[in-house]
Amino acid sequence: MSSATGSVRFTRGLGFSLLALGVALCASLALGAGDVTPLQVLRWVLGDDDGNAGFVVTELRLPRSCVGIVVGAALGVAGNLLQTVTRNPLAEPDLLGVSAASTTAVVIAILLGASVTTLQVWVAVLGAMCGCALVLAAARLRGVGDDPIRLILAGAALKGVLTALVSLVLLLDQRSADEIRFWTIGALAGRGYQELLGVAAPLLLGVLLVAFLSRPLAALALGERVASGLGHRPRLTRWLTLLAVALLSGVAVALAGPIAFFGLVVPVLARALVGPDIRRTLPLCVLLGPAVLLAADVVARLLVRPSELPLGVVTAVIGAPVLVAVVRAHRLPRL
Repeated sequence: MSSATGSVRFTRGLGFSLLALGVALCASLALGAGDVTPLQVLRWVLGDDDGNAGFVVTELRLPRSCVGIVVGAALGVAGNLLQTVTRNPLAEPDLLGVSAASTTAVVIAILLGASVTTLQVWVAVLGAMCGCALVLAAARLRGVGDDPIRLILAGAALKGVLTALVSLVLLLDQRSADEIRFWTIGALAGRGYQELLGVAAPLLLGVLLVAFLSRPLAALALGERVASGLGHRPRLTRWLTLLAVALLSGVAVALAGPIAFFGLVVPVLARALVGPDIRRTLPLCVLLGPAVLLAADVVARLLVRPSELPLGVVTAVIGAPVLVAVVRAHRLPRL
């Protein structure tokens, strides 16, 4: 692909992503499981409100949408980074057990008496870091890292063990069961600005790392020797990338719990729009991630009104066909 063609493709992809995010955000503010209709929201925007629509939008739907934007961007970028560093198009935080490790760490912390949101955030990040270390170890094993399917199976085994551990904790401690249950099924309900403030520090650190790593990762995609020849340090790049993945995944889990398949779907969409260059896919993941997550959250609100489906269920329904499509491809793309 020529530079000019790539630039045009990136501009079109960026425009599409911005439009998708705008539409998804408007839908997230206008639609919900309650009685406030889009027409009432429109009247409130135009200044004609009975008071109820304004409260629902500003106090319930807007904070929830802001959390969804952060979670979607974090998971989309984390999935893109993880696929690049493992050179595996199937890699994503949930499938490889990173989100499960983060969730398990928070559950154990709650079981031990931790209740401060900020503490739970850093515990989630620490758990995600342990999960990332296991992913890197598996990716370096001969016969596992070279086979995308085997790496996913290794991640599925780790996730299964950790899920069983969390289930055991739920059985042993009924008093903490309600609080723990949130960390086992992804959801945005009940989250707002206070939770966003609690994740500000690890989120900022993760963003800075991603900005620093975009160029070294683009060089690493060409091979270790090429990256070394360009003055980069592949081993350091890998570890810093996994630290960024841990920070972003920990933030996402702390805000919304585990969200299945999400880190797989968003990078696939980004590469379909602009190609495999991570310097172009990362900005699109920042936009497409929130767009897809907000759209899934709207579906979760509307399908079983007046109740809501867990967001993780909706993303699993969306992501499973994408996983099958990638697996069934005649040739898995090397990243």
